[in-house]
Amino acid sequence: MDTEAQHTERDPRADPDQGSARGSRSARFTTLTRHLDGPWRKAGALFALCVVFLLLLSHFVMQPFLILSGSMEPTLQVGDRVLVDKLAYRFGDSPRRGDVVVFDGRGSFVREAPEGNPVGRAVRSMGAALGLSEPAETDYVKRVIGVGGDHVVCCDRHGRIEVNGTAVDEPYLHPGDSPSQVPFDIVVPEGTLWMLGDHRSRSSDSRDHLGDPGGGMVPVDRVIGRAEVIGWPFARWTSVKNSDAFAAVRDPGGGHG
Repeated sequence: MDTEAQHTERDPRADPDQGSARGSRSARFTTLTRHLDGPWRKAGALFALCVVFLLLLSHFVMQPFLILSGSMEPTLQVGDRVLVDKLAYRFGDSPRRGDVVVFDGRGSFVREAPEGNPVGRAVRSMGAALGLSEPAETDYVKRVIGVGGDHVVCCDRHGRIEVNGTAVDEPYLHPGDSPSQVPFDIVVPEGTLWMLGDHRSRSSDSRDHLGDPGGGMVPVDRVIGRAEVIGWPFARWTSVKNSDAFAAVRDPGGGHG
């Protein structure tokens, strides 16, 4: 008897039963993968479409903006997410006195910032556009106090700001704040805006740049949009209304603003 032949192990691959079992498992796995692949692929495509839609909506129509400071209290509080209407001034309309606007402060409130890493900048921009991360450090939210041609003075003998000779009572000011501890007497150049925060004692605004190039004036074309609604938290869901405090103010030419 050939002992070598007795001790030789059989090749499992030559076993038709084992090969059949392996083939069956492989077939089941392939079938399962096919069943799962369809729903997951559809879900991924739907998610991608939603992200693209939100990015386009944020870029062209309405962008969420995260409030990081108390400079606009009590109107806007830290942690609020405000929906900013980017179409508000794109069809011939211009910012008006009393509007709360978001703007790019480069060239007015801050110097032109270096571009930085383009990939990181794109990721941050995408997160900010979806309201998931902080806005750019050069973006600000303030209230329009003076528009092009306005003569804005602080303060009259009752401590109120005057615009074109009309004293303005500002009901949106933070309780206990005066209209300004910094005196000023300026004429707003055409195409620019004079901006102040509602929490005057905690706001770095146009007053802080009186001695800088541009004198603290913000170019209208740097305005990103008008704050319309506090969208989050839900407990603070409300519109950000234009104040009628400036209703009696006349334009420099004599008409009402």
